[in-house]
Amino acid sequence: MRIISGKYRGSELSVPAVVARPTTDRTREALFSIIHTVIPESKCLDLFAGSGALGIEALSRGATSCVFADQDSRAINTINQNLKKLDLVSDVLKMDALHVNRFEDLSFDLVFADPPYVKNANDRDFIAELLEGDLINKLNDSGYFIVEAASNYDFKHPSNWEIVTQRSYGSCGITILQKS
Repeated sequence: MRIISGKYRGSELSVPAVVARPTTDRTREALFSIIHTVIPESKCLDLFAGSGALGIEALSRGATSCVFADQDSRAINTINQNLKKLDLVSDVLKMDALHVNRFEDLSFDLVFADPPYVKNANDRDFIAELLEGDLINKLNDSGYFIVEAASNYDFKHPSNWEIVTQRSYGSCGITILQKS
């Protein structure tokens, strides 16, 4: 896995063994071409961060800061390793990504979430939980909530969110939402 563009273009990133399906270079390139105008000077939050690739890509392209959150120690270690390799300093938090209320005084322009996909009816739907939770209060008024899910994910969202765009890249889907 590598950084697609910006200051750290071409830099290789490590991926923790815990990450079953890191966001592909093709999908990240497509996503960042959609949001490229809002990245410079943005404050980002990377939930279910895994390797930190989404947040690091944003930093490479001019974001001023990124907070990384994952609950797995192997992911936290890998994010720290990737940041150190690029000489970047960011907050990396070992936490359940659904506890965004921990960010009492922070708000974000871009929030990335790449939770485990819902594959079966009994699987936990992290996306629905994020949309129904406190996340909306952590997003700046013109900010974007960017979600990666299976391309066939049935995207139901509360009325206080609106879908800006949805794209599919093979079995992966990207949905960008804003406060309505």
